[in-house]
Amino acid sequence: MDTADFDYELPDAAIAQSALPQRHASRVLVGSDLSEVPFLAIDSLLCRGDLLVVNTTRVRAARLLGVRVPTGGTCELLLTKHLEGSRWQALAKGSKRLRAGSVVQCGTITATVVTDPRGGVVTVDLATDGDMEDAIEREGVIPLPPYFHGSLSSQERYQTMFATHVGSSASPTAALHFTPEVLLRIEEKGVEMSSVELQVGLDTFRPMGDGEVEDHQIHSERIVIGLDVVEAIRRCRERAGRVIAVGTTVVRALESAGQTATLDAGHIGEYVGETDLFISPGYRFGVVDGLFTNFHAPRTTLLVMIASIVGERWRDIYAHALAKDFRFLSFGDAMYVEVDR
Repeated sequence: MDTADFDYELPDAAIAQSALPQRHASRVLVGSDLSEVPFLAIDSLLCRGDLLVVNTTRVRAARLLGVRVPTGGTCELLLTKHLEGSRWQALAKGSKRLRAGSVVQCGTITATVVTDPRGGVVTVDLATDGDMEDAIEREGVIPLPPYFHGSLSSQERYQTMFATHVGSSASPTAALHFTPEVLLRIEEKGVEMSSVELQVGLDTFRPMGDGEVEDHQIHSERIVIGLDVVEAIRRCRERAGRVIAVGTTVVRALESAGQTATLDAGHIGEYVGETDLFISPGYRFGVVDGLFTNFHAPRTTLLVMIASIVGERWRDIYAHALAKDFRFLSFGDAMYVEVDR
């Protein structure tokens, strides 16, 4: 498969540049028949006995704005990965004069550059008084997607209502639509809920280059699959329910855990670690039966995953969404699709 097979024309006007005042006011396009429901009414797409799984990751306030010591020149460090101890990987802007040994003061955080920049990527040693995560949350700014040029009422608008475990560089945006009102309707329908954690990396926004899809090097992400979701899936299978993922991150986490399990097909085992699973057409889904997700950018691995679920119908779904003025990408509308078995 060529990466060009996953290209389409996305007009700038279709990219949501603002967040809706009410999260559940977004629209949902149903992939099977191209019908539409308001997100508040997604319970109409679910059945008693289904299991809905969300991602509890929280976006880290990873953009640190600082000054170089002693020159006073401005510099920005975007923390992308915690390595070990006080060491972090970061993308540096204004880094022309940064070298190993350079010091950047970011409020109460002192960042000492450990490695010379390579393509803007550096390793830094961070120091502060007290807890480092608390300091980052206090001094940092949440990184927003590169295609979003609007403004938000608060940084919390880019966090989901489930956001608990800090560690992501981007929000699992399919869950941005959820509100307590939505959850109440789901609960009244008799749908069980559970959660996983997948730390979303910045590479989620990176388009695939020219060439074969199979040659694309997909990024790895940390996942945590606890006993609670393992048992929830077991109960769901026993009652012949469906496992519905909220977002591509949940699909990747559950399918990764399914591949490591020694249990019966359709089940998963506990798992903590990295996954580099690349779900592309031809993949056989073992755990997930359905998916709520936003509309994705052209030539991304996220769109490839959608094609793995619905096949070539993704083009009809996306064309219909554009024709009906659905909002695309992070703050856009949602779609619901089921795995072709």
